[in-house]
Amino acid sequence: MDQASQRLFIEQRLGTGAEIVCSAAQANYLNNVLRLGPGAEILIFDGINGEWLAEIAEARKGRCRMKVLRQVRPQIEGPDIHYLFAPLKRGRLDYMVQKATELGVAALRPVMTRRTVASRVNLERMRSNAIEAAEQCGVLRVPEVAQPESLDAVLSSWDSERLLIYCDEAAPVASPIAALGEMDAGPLAVLCGPEGGFDEEERAQLSKQTFVRPISLGPRVMRADTAAVAALALVNAVLGDWR
Repeated sequence: MDQASQRLFIEQRLGTGAEIVCSAAQANYLNNVLRLGPGAEILIFDGINGEWLAEIAEARKGRCRMKVLRQVRPQIEGPDIHYLFAPLKRGRLDYMVQKATELGVAALRPVMTRRTVASRVNLERMRSNAIEAAEQCGVLRVPEVAQPESLDAVLSSWDSERLLIYCDEAAPVASPIAALGEMDAGPLAVLCGPEGGFDEEERAQLSKQTFVRPISLGPRVMRADTAAVAALALVNAVLGDWR
């Protein structure tokens, strides 16, 4: 088996010699999908203590038990970037969560705006998508999934030490790279609005906050899920861990 191609996120804290009892879904995946039996090895991670090599000690119907052998990668935290977004319809939200996870965000924070299309957010599904993306792309950190909040609540309780960068087609500086180059690296957050954009009152509310900076995403109009990828890539390149 190509170990590097198979990774599993484990809720239990990992360490040499630890025994892991897999969930029913994980046991089914290992036993019936991957068809792994006792003695097979797989990479596992817990989002906190890096990546580990584990050996399957027991595999039978509905049950799988593993023993942790050794650490193969230390924990890599990634950039301190929160991603705030107006919830989207199911398929686009799944895509956005997966890509934001691959781009290394530390937290996913749904924000309800006046033009938000989706009125409900399935946080469990969001977390499952984040875990699956981390498993598949080699990321060691699974982003925190926060409860939805209104834009008013987000702004009123904001930690001013964390710069909030929001995507605004009317940003005064046309080049996002130039705009980002004027900002300091540190704790950051990126905010993308709904498909219809922020309304005028919301834009005015954002513009008067001292911790908010607008950036343009260029001359083309993007779907909200595409804007997420573009914005996070730009921020990572200029202020994050792609520098």
